[in-house]
Amino acid sequence: MGLLDNVLGRRRVAKPASDRLFAITTAYLDLQARSGVVTRGTAAIVFQPLATGDFEQVVAGVESVVRGMGEETASTIERQTDSFGYHWIIVRDPDVDDLTVAINAVGDELQLSGYADRILCAVFGFEDTAHAPLYLIYNYKRGSWYPFAPAAGGGPASQERDSERELRLRALLGDGLPVEPEIARWFPLWGIPI
Repeated sequence: MGLLDNVLGRRRVAKPASDRLFAITTAYLDLQARSGVVTRGTAAIVFQPLATGDFEQVVAGVESVVRGMGEETASTIERQTDSFGYHWIIVRDPDVDDLTVAINAVGDELQLSGYADRILCAVFGFEDTAHAPLYLIYNYKRGSWYPFAPAAGGGPASQERDSERELRLRALLGDGLPVEPEIARWFPLWGIPI
């Protein structure tokens, strides 16, 4: 970053490290063995769209690539827009490795096309032994993960989180996943469509 960037208050967005994203595959095996947490077979990448033809071409191209990958892995893909206008590219596959490869493909293509600053996060859906949802969220800008556990029985409109479950999940993850050290940056995502 140059002096002019500092004076004007501009920040460069750090490029996400793909090895940090792929850490989920090993961490999941440990998590499953230690606590019985299992995948819900879904993951998504969330990004803020641009109303340009180039951006739409990039997104359509990456969807096509992931669909092609899905023919080999049985992954399916869909796109949704949430109430805030963010786009979710959702991948469904029972294999966490396949989910990670697909999400990485989308993130890499957006980054290589110059749209890294549009990516919000990646979300992987899990559930505990009581079938309560748990999410591991990868913050692309920080290159770190954090747990998110909506409060049980709150329903889709409820916006209460179970901080205790999040901290227990963090403890179970150990050092296998680069977890965001600042708990204040564990931002909840309400209305996750996975």
